Formats: sequence, structure tokens, C-alpha cells
Amino acid sequence: MDTKTNLATGFLELSRRKLRGEFWPRVVTCLQGLTEEQIWWRPNDKSNSIGNLLLHLNGNLRQWIICSIGQQPDRRDRDAEFSERGGLNKDALQRNLDRTLTEIDSLLQGIQPDDLLRTYTIQKYENVTGLEAIFHVTEHFAMHYGQILYITKLLKDTDLGFFKHLEKQKP
Repeated sequence: MDTKTNLATGFLELSRRKLRGEFWPRVVTCLQGLTEEQIWWRPNDKSNSIGNLLLHLNGNLRQWIICSIGQQPDRRDRDAEFSERGGLNKDALQRNLDRTLTEIDSLLQGIQPDDLLRTYTIQKYENVTGLEAIFHVTEHFAMHYGQILYITKLLKDTDLGFFKHLEKQKP
């Protein structure tokens, strides 16, 4: 394989591993430990609930990857992602985002190095490369994943244990 192919393959594998193999399983762990009321809890009107963040991540992933690179119609209603106050239960939220992540994982498996340089118009951004779109989604997911972890820790008053393996072993 040439250098360009190696870099493209490495980037795509890292993006898939972060989204599907690291961030998503930890979000699911959070969801499983929370009630429906906790999923939709907001500390104030200017903040989002975990439910809103899940709706927002689903919309963002679909728009930035499935609708652009996957060439599917864009029907996103971004404002609705933030205005929802509890219409979907946590199982439905989890199923919807899991389905989207599965679709994206499959799409990313089929991307060729040259596809990363193809350009798209996403939201109002023109000439967004496939590379930029995938990087944006991974970075954006990481940011909201961190918020979900924080809200969960706040509500549960517990360490989620995701980084126990990094702690020093006591003699």
C-alpha cells in the first residue's frame, strides 16, 4: 500500500474505533444507569439534557456523513433536537443513534482514499472535504460524549470506571 492509502485507512479505522468502539459503548453505559426523568433533566433552560444531546448527535451524524458522503436526502430539523422535552424514551433514543452509527460504520468501511478529498456542502459550509466531515463528526461526538459523561456523574454521584485501568496499582 502507498502512503496515501495507509494514512486514509488509519484515519478511517481510528474514526470508526473512536465513534463505535469507545464513545458509543460508554454512552450506552450511561443510559443504562439513568431513569427516563434523568435522561431529560436539564440544570437550566440554557443547557441541554442527555436526551437532547442524543437527538443532536443523531442529527449531526446523519447530516455530516450519511447525507453528504452517503448522498442521502437531508431532512434534519436541528432546532427540534434542542427543543424536545421528553417525547422519546431512552430505548428509542439509543436505538436511533445505534442505527445511525451502524450505518456510518458501514459507510466508512467502504470509503476510498480519494473519497476523503471529495467536497460537499454541509449546512451552509461549502467545499467541506470528506476528511473534514469525518473529523468534524468524530470531534463533535467526543465533545457531547464528554457532556453526557459529566451529566451522568453529576446525577449518579459516582465514578463510571472508564479509566480505572490508568490508575496506579496500590502495593
